[in-house]
Amino acid sequence: MSFTIVEEATPRLNRSELAVPGSSPKFFEKAAKGSADVVFLDLEDAVAPDDKPQARKNVIEAINDIDWGAKTLSVRINGLDTHYMYRDVVDVLEQAGERLDLIMIPKVGTAADVYAIDMLATQIETAKGRKKRIGFEMIIETALGMANVAEIATASPRNESLHFGVADYAASTKARTTQIGGPNPDYGVLTDKSEEGEAGERQYFWGDMWHYPISRMVIAARAAGLRPIDGPFGDFSDADGYAAQARRAAVLGCEGKWAIHPSQVDLANELYSPSEKEVEKAKRILKAMEEAQAAGQGAAALDGRLIDIASIRQAQNLVRTAEQLKDAG
Repeated sequence: MSFTIVEEATPRLNRSELAVPGSSPKFFEKAAKGSADVVFLDLEDAVAPDDKPQARKNVIEAINDIDWGAKTLSVRINGLDTHYMYRDVVDVLEQAGERLDLIMIPKVGTAADVYAIDMLATQIETAKGRKKRIGFEMIIETALGMANVAEIATASPRNESLHFGVADYAASTKARTTQIGGPNPDYGVLTDKSEEGEAGERQYFWGDMWHYPISRMVIAARAAGLRPIDGPFGDFSDADGYAAQARRAAVLGCEGKWAIHPSQVDLANELYSPSEKEVEKAKRILKAMEEAQAAGQGAAALDGRLIDIASIRQAQNLVRTAEQLKDAG
Protein backbone atom coordinates (compact mmCIF):
# COMPACT_ATOMS: atom_id res chain seq x y z
CA MET A 1 0.00 0.00 0.00
CA SER A 2 1.05 3.59 -0.58
CA PHE A 3 2.19 5.69 2.34
CA THR A 4 -0.64 8.03 1.30
CA ILE A 5 -3.78 6.77 2.99
CA VAL A 6 -7.08 7.59 1.29
CA GLU A 7 -9.69 8.85 3.74
CA GLU A 8 -13.20 7.69 2.93
CA ALA A 9 -16.03 10.20 2.65
CA THR A 10 -19.00 10.06 5.01
CA PRO A 11 -20.41 6.54 4.58
CA ARG A 12 -23.94 6.55 3.16
CA LEU A 13 -26.11 4.09 1.31
CA ASN A 14 -26.24 5.43 -2.24
CA ARG A 15 -27.70 2.58 -4.27
CA SER A 16 -30.56 4.67 -5.66
CA GLU A 17 -30.70 8.44 -6.05
CA LEU A 18 -34.14 9.76 -6.99
CA ALA A 19 -34.48 13.06 -8.87
CA VAL A 20 -37.50 15.17 -7.91
CA PRO A 21 -38.24 18.50 -9.66
CA GLY A 22 -38.40 21.41 -7.24
CA SER A 23 -41.27 22.84 -9.26
CA SER A 24 -43.43 19.76 -8.56
CA PRO A 25 -44.14 19.73 -4.79
CA LYS A 26 -46.89 17.13 -5.35
CA PHE A 27 -44.09 14.54 -5.67
CA PHE A 28 -42.24 15.46 -2.47
CA GLU A 29 -44.25 13.42 0.04
CA LYS A 30 -44.16 10.34 -2.20
CA ALA A 31 -40.39 10.64 -2.54
CA ALA A 32 -40.01 11.01 1.24
CA LYS A 33 -42.02 7.84 1.84
CA GLY A 34 -40.37 5.89 -0.98
CA SER A 35 -37.45 3.48 -0.87
CA ALA A 36 -34.72 5.61 -2.47
CA ASP A 37 -31.52 5.86 -0.44
CA VAL A 38 -30.98 9.45 -1.59
CA VAL A 39 -33.45 12.05 -2.85
CA PHE A 40 -32.26 15.17 -4.61
CA LEU A 41 -34.66 18.05 -5.01
CA ASP A 42 -33.82 19.61 -8.34
CA LEU A 43 -33.53 23.34 -8.98
CA GLU A 44 -31.61 22.96 -12.24
CA ASP A 45 -32.49 21.12 -15.46
CA ALA A 46 -35.93 19.88 -14.40
CA VAL A 47 -37.14 23.42 -13.65
CA ALA A 48 -38.05 26.01 -16.29
CA PRO A 49 -36.32 29.40 -15.89
CA ASP A 50 -39.53 31.25 -14.97
CA ASP A 51 -40.27 28.65 -12.28
CA LYS A 52 -36.89 28.67 -10.53
CA PRO A 53 -37.67 31.26 -7.79
CA GLN A 54 -40.83 29.42 -6.78
CA ALA A 55 -39.10 26.05 -7.00
CA ARG A 56 -36.48 27.32 -4.56
CA LYS A 57 -39.21 28.30 -2.11
CA ASN A 58 -40.88 24.91 -2.57
CA VAL A 59 -37.64 23.10 -1.78
CA ILE A 60 -36.92 25.15 1.34
CA GLU A 61 -40.43 24.49 2.64
CA ALA A 62 -40.12 20.78 1.89
CA ILE A 63 -36.81 20.47 3.74
CA ASN A 64 -38.31 22.17 6.78
CA ASP A 65 -41.76 20.60 6.87
CA ILE A 66 -41.62 17.06 5.44
CA ASP A 67 -40.48 14.00 7.38
CA TRP A 68 -37.74 12.55 5.20
CA GLY A 69 -37.09 9.63 7.52
CA ALA A 70 -33.58 8.20 7.44
CA LYS A 71 -32.90 8.89 3.79
CA THR A 72 -30.16 11.23 2.61
CA LEU A 73 -31.50 14.56 1.32
CA SER A 74 -29.79 16.67 -1.33
CA VAL A 75 -30.55 19.77 -3.42
CA ARG A 76 -29.22 20.21 -6.94
CA ILE A 77 -28.39 23.87 -7.39
CA ASN A 78 -28.09 25.68 -10.71
CA GLY A 79 -24.74 25.93 -12.46
CA LEU A 80 -22.05 28.46 -11.65
CA ASP A 81 -22.57 30.01 -15.09
CA THR A 82 -26.09 31.13 -14.14
CA HIS A 83 -27.38 33.96 -11.96
CA TYR A 84 -29.57 31.49 -10.06
CA MET A 85 -26.72 29.67 -8.33
CA TYR A 86 -25.82 32.10 -5.54
CA ARG A 87 -29.43 32.50 -4.46
CA ASP A 88 -29.86 28.73 -4.46
CA VAL A 89 -26.96 28.28 -2.04
CA VAL A 90 -27.68 31.33 0.12
CA ASP A 91 -31.45 30.87 0.44
CA VAL A 92 -31.36 27.10 0.96
CA LEU A 93 -28.58 27.15 3.56
CA GLU A 94 -29.87 30.22 5.37
CA GLN A 95 -33.56 29.27 5.40
CA ALA A 96 -33.66 25.47 5.39
CA GLY A 97 -33.06 23.58 8.59
CA GLU A 98 -30.39 21.08 9.56
CA ARG A 99 -32.17 18.22 7.82
CA LEU A 100 -30.39 18.87 4.50
CA ASP A 101 -27.35 16.63 3.99
CA LEU A 102 -25.88 17.49 0.60
CA ILE A 103 -25.64 20.03 -2.19
CA MET A 104 -25.35 18.64 -5.72
CA ILE A 105 -23.19 20.81 -8.00
CA PRO A 106 -23.94 20.38 -11.71
CA LYS A 107 -21.54 20.66 -14.65
CA VAL A 108 -18.43 20.95 -12.49
CA GLY A 109 -15.58 21.88 -14.81
CA THR A 110 -12.64 22.70 -12.54
CA ALA A 111 -11.56 22.40 -8.93
CA ALA A 112 -12.14 26.16 -8.62
CA ASP A 113 -15.88 25.60 -9.17
CA VAL A 114 -15.99 23.41 -6.08
CA TYR A 115 -13.84 25.86 -4.13
CA ALA A 116 -16.28 28.67 -4.93
CA ILE A 117 -19.29 26.77 -3.54
CA ASP A 118 -17.23 25.64 -0.55
CA MET A 119 -16.32 29.24 0.28
CA LEU A 120 -19.95 30.35 0.06
CA ALA A 121 -21.26 27.40 2.09
CA THR A 122 -18.59 27.85 4.76
CA GLN A 123 -19.38 31.54 5.24
CA ILE A 124 -23.12 30.84 5.51
CA GLU A 125 -22.65 27.98 7.98
CA THR A 126 -20.41 30.14 10.15
CA ALA A 127 -22.70 33.18 10.00
CA LYS A 128 -25.87 31.19 10.68
CA GLY A 129 -24.36 28.81 13.22
CA ARG A 130 -25.32 25.69 11.29
CA LYS A 131 -24.26 22.61 13.21
CA LYS A 132 -24.07 20.08 10.38
CA ARG A 133 -21.52 20.58 7.62
CA ILE A 134 -23.08 20.24 4.17
CA GLY A 135 -21.47 17.66 1.89
CA PHE A 136 -21.01 17.96 -1.88
CA GLU A 137 -22.12 15.76 -4.74
CA MET A 138 -20.54 16.73 -8.05
CA ILE A 139 -21.80 15.86 -11.51
CA ILE A 140 -19.14 15.23 -14.14
CA GLU A 141 -21.00 16.03 -17.34
CA THR A 142 -18.69 18.04 -19.56
CA ALA A 143 -15.45 17.40 -21.40
CA LEU A 144 -13.80 20.01 -19.16
CA GLY A 145 -15.03 18.27 -16.04
CA MET A 146 -13.81 14.87 -17.21
CA ALA A 147 -10.41 16.34 -18.12
CA ASN A 148 -10.12 17.74 -14.58
CA VAL A 149 -11.93 14.97 -12.71
CA ALA A 150 -9.04 14.03 -10.40
CA GLU A 151 -8.53 17.63 -9.25
CA ILE A 152 -12.30 18.08 -8.81
CA ALA A 153 -12.50 14.97 -6.64
CA THR A 154 -9.98 16.38 -4.15
CA ALA A 155 -11.06 20.05 -4.28
CA SER A 156 -12.89 20.14 -0.93
CA PRO A 157 -13.16 18.12 2.29
CA ARG A 158 -16.93 18.39 1.78
CA ASN A 159 -16.78 16.16 -1.31
CA GLU A 160 -18.68 12.90 -1.00
CA SER A 161 -19.53 11.61 -4.48
CA LEU A 162 -18.99 11.95 -8.22
CA HIS A 163 -21.88 11.39 -10.64
CA PHE A 164 -21.76 10.76 -14.39
CA GLY A 165 -24.15 13.08 -16.24
CA VAL A 166 -24.42 11.20 -19.50
CA ALA A 167 -26.71 13.52 -21.49
CA ASP A 168 -24.79 16.75 -21.00
CA TYR A 169 -21.53 14.85 -21.37
CA ALA A 170 -22.68 13.59 -24.76
CA ALA A 171 -23.59 17.13 -25.80
CA SER A 172 -20.28 18.51 -24.54
CA THR A 173 -18.23 15.94 -26.45
CA LYS A 174 -20.51 16.23 -29.50
CA ALA A 175 -21.19 12.50 -29.35
CA ARG A 176 -23.51 11.22 -32.06
CA THR A 177 -26.46 10.31 -29.88
CA THR A 178 -29.64 11.91 -28.60
CA GLN A 179 -30.42 9.31 -25.94
CA ILE A 180 -30.00 9.75 -22.19
CA GLY A 181 -27.72 6.82 -21.48
CA GLY A 182 -27.89 3.38 -22.99
CA PRO A 183 -26.10 1.81 -25.95
CA ASN A 184 -25.81 3.07 -29.51
CA PRO A 185 -26.06 0.66 -32.46
CA ASP A 186 -23.30 2.52 -34.29
CA TYR A 187 -20.80 1.89 -31.49
CA GLY A 188 -19.62 -1.61 -32.20
CA VAL A 189 -17.14 -3.80 -34.00
CA LEU A 190 -17.42 -6.08 -37.02
CA THR A 191 -15.56 -9.37 -36.90
CA ASP A 192 -12.86 -9.90 -39.48
CA LYS A 193 -13.54 -11.65 -42.76
CA SER A 194 -13.46 -15.41 -42.41
CA GLU A 195 -10.76 -17.48 -44.02
CA GLU A 196 -13.33 -18.53 -46.63
CA GLY A 197 -13.43 -14.95 -47.93
CA GLU A 198 -16.39 -12.71 -48.71
CA ALA A 199 -18.92 -15.52 -48.39
CA GLY A 200 -18.13 -16.04 -44.73
CA GLU A 201 -20.66 -14.69 -42.21
CA ARG A 202 -19.40 -11.71 -40.18
CA GLN A 203 -20.77 -10.77 -36.76
CA TYR A 204 -21.44 -7.26 -35.42
CA PHE A 205 -21.11 -6.68 -31.67
CA TRP A 206 -22.41 -3.62 -29.86
CA GLY A 207 -20.08 -1.91 -27.43
CA ASP A 208 -20.55 0.40 -24.44
CA MET A 209 -19.75 3.94 -25.54
CA TRP A 210 -19.82 5.14 -21.91
CA HIS A 211 -17.29 2.63 -20.59
CA TYR A 212 -14.31 4.99 -20.63
CA PRO A 213 -15.83 8.05 -18.94
CA ILE A 214 -17.48 5.99 -16.21
CA SER A 215 -14.28 4.05 -15.58
CA ARG A 216 -12.24 7.27 -15.44
CA MET A 217 -14.72 8.83 -13.02
CA VAL A 218 -14.67 5.72 -10.81
CA ILE A 219 -10.88 5.82 -10.57
CA ALA A 220 -10.87 9.51 -9.61
CA ALA A 221 -13.61 8.95 -7.05
CA ARG A 222 -12.02 5.94 -5.40
CA ALA A 223 -8.58 7.58 -5.34
CA ALA A 224 -10.16 10.42 -3.35
CA GLY A 225 -12.33 8.23 -1.11
CA LEU A 226 -15.59 9.30 -2.79
CA ARG A 227 -18.63 7.34 -3.96
CA PRO A 228 -18.92 6.97 -7.77
CA ILE A 229 -22.56 7.05 -8.92
CA ASP A 230 -23.90 6.32 -12.41
CA GLY A 231 -26.33 8.90 -13.77
CA PRO A 232 -29.70 8.76 -15.50
CA PHE A 233 -31.20 6.27 -17.94
CA GLY A 234 -33.83 8.15 -19.90
CA ASP A 235 -36.16 5.38 -21.08
CA PHE A 236 -37.95 4.65 -17.80
CA SER A 237 -40.27 2.21 -19.61
CA ASP A 238 -37.28 -0.07 -20.33
CA ALA A 239 -36.55 -1.85 -17.07
CA ASP A 240 -34.25 -4.40 -18.73
CA GLY A 241 -32.20 -1.65 -20.36
CA TYR A 242 -31.89 0.20 -17.05
CA ALA A 243 -30.81 -3.00 -15.30
CA ALA A 244 -28.16 -3.73 -17.95
CA GLN A 245 -26.67 -0.24 -17.60
CA ALA A 246 -26.74 -0.47 -13.79
CA ARG A 247 -24.97 -3.84 -13.79
CA ARG A 248 -22.15 -2.67 -16.04
CA ALA A 249 -21.66 0.44 -13.90
CA ALA A 250 -21.59 -1.72 -10.76
CA VAL A 251 -18.97 -4.00 -12.34
CA LEU A 252 -16.83 -0.92 -13.04
CA GLY A 253 -17.09 0.15 -9.39
CA CYS A 254 -20.13 2.42 -9.10
CA GLU A 255 -22.08 2.24 -5.83
CA GLY A 256 -25.44 3.28 -7.23
CA LYS A 257 -27.43 4.87 -10.02
CA TRP A 258 -29.88 7.70 -10.52
CA ALA A 259 -33.60 7.10 -10.79
CA ILE A 260 -35.46 9.67 -12.87
CA HIS A 261 -38.74 7.82 -12.24
CA PRO A 262 -39.95 6.06 -9.08
CA SER A 263 -40.16 2.77 -11.00
CA GLN A 264 -36.36 2.73 -11.25
CA VAL A 265 -35.72 3.01 -7.50
CA ASP A 266 -36.38 -0.57 -6.45
CA LEU A 267 -34.41 -1.82 -9.46
CA ALA A 268 -31.37 0.20 -8.39
CA ASN A 269 -31.69 -0.94 -4.78
CA GLU A 270 -31.79 -4.56 -5.85
CA LEU A 271 -28.98 -4.35 -8.39
CA TYR A 272 -26.60 -2.50 -6.08
CA SER A 273 -27.25 -4.69 -3.03
CA PRO A 274 -25.04 -7.75 -2.53
CA SER A 275 -26.96 -10.99 -2.70
CA GLU A 276 -27.14 -13.37 0.26
CA LYS A 277 -24.95 -15.77 -1.71
CA GLU A 278 -22.29 -13.09 -2.26
CA VAL A 279 -22.30 -12.04 1.39
CA GLU A 280 -22.07 -15.64 2.58
CA LYS A 281 -19.09 -16.28 0.29
CA ALA A 282 -17.43 -13.08 1.52
CA LYS A 283 -17.82 -14.22 5.11
CA ARG A 284 -16.31 -17.58 4.22
CA ILE A 285 -13.34 -15.82 2.62
CA LEU A 286 -12.77 -13.76 5.76
CA LYS A 287 -12.98 -16.87 7.93
CA ALA A 288 -10.59 -18.84 5.70
CA MET A 289 -8.05 -16.02 5.70
CA GLU A 290 -8.34 -15.64 9.46
CA GLU A 291 -7.54 -19.33 9.85
CA ALA A 292 -4.66 -19.07 7.36
CA GLN A 293 -3.12 -16.12 9.17
CA ALA A 294 -3.44 -17.90 12.51
CA ALA A 295 -1.43 -20.70 10.95
CA GLY A 296 1.20 -18.24 9.72
CA GLN A 297 0.13 -18.37 6.09
CA GLY A 298 -0.36 -15.33 3.80
CA ALA A 299 -2.79 -17.07 1.46
CA ALA A 300 -5.31 -19.88 1.49
CA ALA A 301 -7.52 -21.90 -0.83
CA LEU A 302 -11.30 -21.78 -0.89
CA ASP A 303 -13.44 -23.80 -3.31
CA GLY A 304 -10.35 -24.54 -5.39
CA ARG A 305 -9.36 -20.87 -5.76
CA LEU A 306 -6.49 -18.91 -4.26
CA ILE A 307 -7.43 -16.17 -1.81
CA ASP A 308 -5.03 -13.65 -0.27
CA ILE A 309 -4.91 -10.21 1.35
CA ALA A 310 -6.56 -8.61 -1.70
CA SER A 311 -9.41 -11.09 -1.32
CA ILE A 312 -9.92 -9.87 2.25
CA ARG A 313 -10.41 -6.29 1.12
CA GLN A 314 -12.93 -7.32 -1.53
CA ALA A 315 -14.83 -9.46 0.97
CA GLN A 316 -14.80 -6.71 3.59
CA ASN A 317 -16.42 -4.31 1.13
CA LEU A 318 -19.32 -6.71 0.57
CA VAL A 319 -19.82 -7.45 4.25
CA ARG A 320 -19.65 -3.75 5.11
CA THR A 321 -22.38 -2.96 2.56
CA ALA A 322 -24.55 -5.76 3.94
CA GLU A 323 -24.15 -4.33 7.45
CA GLN A 324 -25.16 -0.87 6.22
CA LEU A 325 -28.30 -2.34 4.70
CA LYS A 326 -29.09 -4.18 7.93
CA ASP A 327 -28.62 -1.03 9.99
CA ALA A 328 -30.87 0.91 7.60
CA GLY A 329 -33.64 -1.58 8.26
